[in-house]
Amino acid sequence: MPMPAARTPLADLDPAIALGALDGRYRGAVAPLVNHLSEAALNRARLHVEVEWLIHLTTQGVVPGADELSTGEQDALRALVLDFDAAAIAELRDIEAETVHDVKAIEYYLRRRLVDIVGADRAVSLGELVHFACTSEDINNTSYALMVQGAVTEVWLPKARALVDQLSGMARDLAEVPLLAHTHGQPATPTTMGKELAVLAWRLTRQLDRVAGTAYLGKLNGATGTYGAHVEAVPSADWQQVSRSFVEHLGLTWNPLTTQIESHDWQAELYADLARFNRILHNLATDMWTYISMGYFAQVRGQGTVGSSTMPHKVNPIRFENAEANLEVSNALLDVLASTLVTSRLQRDLTDSSMQRNIGTAFGHSLLALDNVSRGLAGLDAVPEAMAKDLDANWEVLAEPIQSVMRALAARGVEGMTNPYERLKELTRGRRIGQVELVEFVRGLGLPAEEEERLVALTPAGYTGIAASLVAHLDR
Repeated sequence: MPMPAARTPLADLDPAIALGALDGRYRGAVAPLVNHLSEAALNRARLHVEVEWLIHLTTQGVVPGADELSTGEQDALRALVLDFDAAAIAELRDIEAETVHDVKAIEYYLRRRLVDIVGADRAVSLGELVHFACTSEDINNTSYALMVQGAVTEVWLPKARALVDQLSGMARDLAEVPLLAHTHGQPATPTTMGKELAVLAWRLTRQLDRVAGTAYLGKLNGATGTYGAHVEAVPSADWQQVSRSFVEHLGLTWNPLTTQIESHDWQAELYADLARFNRILHNLATDMWTYISMGYFAQVRGQGTVGSSTMPHKVNPIRFENAEANLEVSNALLDVLASTLVTSRLQRDLTDSSMQRNIGTAFGHSLLALDNVSRGLAGLDAVPEAMAKDLDANWEVLAEPIQSVMRALAARGVEGMTNPYERLKELTRGRRIGQVELVEFVRGLGLPAEEEERLVALTPAGYTGIAASLVAHLDR
């Protein structure tokens, strides 16, 4: 067997080639998350927490006799976070190569910048308040809380709400378009397309409300959550109040009882809600795929797209299929995050550190699915004629209202209305009937004239109850 020719090592090319799809093929759809959930975003968040802790200690007079920062110096420190760029990222990478500790690298980076801001002499004493009495997890837990909060409120939630608004708009537009329902895959009581889409929009909205109500917890209480170093260093300070005011200053909810780590329960709760939203969205994707296959929707926009490489007539529902796959990947990650982050051996183990680095990937696949479903919905036109054709081919679905009218009459004591279910079963079970057969059957039931005429006039398309009006529940 001939030896293969040496191939160019793709890993050595510049610019670097992405290993994963999110940073490669799908970068455009998920790029906004880089600002919140990337490694660089984590370091920026850490720097933000360290800067704010230094400012908090000095402005609140927590350490008696410590130097104070002027307003201009505080602004200069905060500018380090606002102006965090490629040069800062590279410098931090170099520092971490020496410290082999990511949070310590942030501390050293800030100490360097402090010299530039307050001068070498003052930086000696003020530098000792950088990372004062903190364990790495004091910085990390608040950083992750801020990062996830930003990703949810600024990126994921707006995209999800926009999609649900889009779906709700379709539901309103199609509120009165009758649709043959299919329970267990079999023809069933008619509904309207709008009502069915409204059900999914309603379900998704409930999950969005839960996500929007998330409490993002944070703690700053030292190596085992006891404020041990804090109390020994400054016994006079009310360290619980200092901690609480700082965490709340960051825009987080204070957690008063922890081990070395913040317990991550809030993350597990959030990821469960996100996963539930994803699963409902997956249900929407499979339903829309099915409706397209039944001809109830036409994929008529974007005619330049190639549906099949060999069959010119095809336009494949790829947006919904892509969404299904990405929702499944997202949920696999969200589920493992939720199940593992709530456990830590005794006062601390490091599994959460590696696990949390996958948060961005979990969000990324969900965001990509949102983008695909939105684009998929935007490329659809309803085909009421196809829905009407299926309704007209299934007159047997009217067996339900007929037997229900007969039951109501029997309950009122009207003669000849007994065993309505069995009589309709004999007429319809295992056979197809049309309007002629159904009208003939109704005429022979001996119904009161008013009920007889109402049932004779009923059609499958007209048997939708109050489905159209139920869509109004979306306007709450």
